[in-house]
Amino acid sequence: MSDIRRAVEFYEGKLGLPVLRSGPSAHIAGGSRVYGSGGGPALNVYQSVAGGKSSATLATWYVDDIDRIVDELTSSGVELVRYDQYEHDAKGITPRAGGGRIAWFQDPDGNTFAIEADT
Repeated sequence: MSDIRRAVEFYEGKLGLPVLRSGPSAHIAGGSRVYGSGGGPALNVYQSVAGGKSSATLATWYVDDIDRIVDELTSSGVELVRYDQYEHDAKGITPRAGGGRIAWFQDPDGNTFAIEADT
């Protein structure tokens, strides 16, 4: 992330991820966070000048109820990404190749994440 304060607002405020620990990032005191998900450490977020530079999906959360999770995310102000090459339902969820469903969202720097479910 280019700004750890914006990262905190997004990952803690909008996604509701619990902070397991925080520490420095390069020369920035308090510039990194390790967030928990699924019962353990899941995501390391740190301030970096390279934040948001990747066009790939950086992390995927596998969930049992994608509709519920998407509803929770959108009610928290997270906007789903809709790609022109895919068909999306009204919520922004698309069928996944090989079965299941997937939805994408981005953090404030444009880093892309996905939520996937097998049904």
